[in-house]
Amino acid sequence: MGAWVVANDPAAAGQHLWEAREFFLKVEACCSRFLPDSELSRVNARAGQRVRVSELFCEVLGKALECATRTGGLFDPTVLSALEDAGYDRTFEAIQEYAGPPPPNRALPASWRDICVERGMVMVPEGTRLDLGGVAKAWAADCAAIRLAGLGPCLVDAGGDLMALGAPPGQPGWPIGVADPRRPDADLAVLWVRDCGVATSGVDFRRWRRGGVVQHHIIDPRTSKPARTDVLAVTVIAEDALEANVHALTALILGFREGLCYLRDQGGVEALLVREDGQVQATPGFPQYIAYPALGGFSG
Repeated sequence: MGAWVVANDPAAAGQHLWEAREFFLKVEACCSRFLPDSELSRVNARAGQRVRVSELFCEVLGKALECATRTGGLFDPTVLSALEDAGYDRTFEAIQEYAGPPPPNRALPASWRDICVERGMVMVPEGTRLDLGGVAKAWAADCAAIRLAGLGPCLVDAGGDLMALGAPPGQPGWPIGVADPRRPDADLAVLWVRDCGVATSGVDFRRWRRGGVVQHHIIDPRTSKPARTDVLAVTVIAEDALEANVHALTALILGFREGLCYLRDQGGVEALLVREDGQVQATPGFPQYIAYPALGGFSG
């Protein structure tokens, strides 16, 4: 997590930045699937039972279920078992040398619609396990930015999920580079962003092989397997980081043509898509955010 704020009071800014980082650590301790003592791990270990959880956990889970409802389940917080079947059962750094057997063919055991949240208690159906990482990270970026905004213009970057409020003095926004998935050391474009969120979802970086088959971390809930998509990466600008995250993931799963139509139907959302074949396409309003294209033009 990175955070920047333009403030007149450096001491106050330092204190608030420290509190923002502590908040991220609290969210991670609550919602990380890699921490065995997190609330998420406890809920997953007791699937089929009612488990008392914190207000923070309820908030994040509630956001995840809202996103699932709005996307018809393409954004699904119950894909953890499918994700681990594909080989993502450890940190990404540890996956690189992993050569396990091919993933099994099995459907998700239950639906996100069957999750019960009531009076500080959560119950997920037996055999169902949650992954809240993407939602928690983007939501934390939004919350941290709101906390810092009282000091002045701020930018919060939660590993690619960004929230910008205000702009540095004399600038039209915060400069944000959009990485080229075909050339990781270069940018497709540099954006000016303010009072909005930015998120990128892609299958270009987190790839590995299992049973001789290329896998990635974007699960299509319709198949319970890594999405078969012709899109390498989608960068979305939306009202906040969580909105951007949801729309980027959904568009990636849908693929280039259907994903582009989906994005164009969303109010207040602009995006840049990069296909596997190298074609780059922007939604009509995306160019207004571009400071300059780094590698030449693309379709609008």
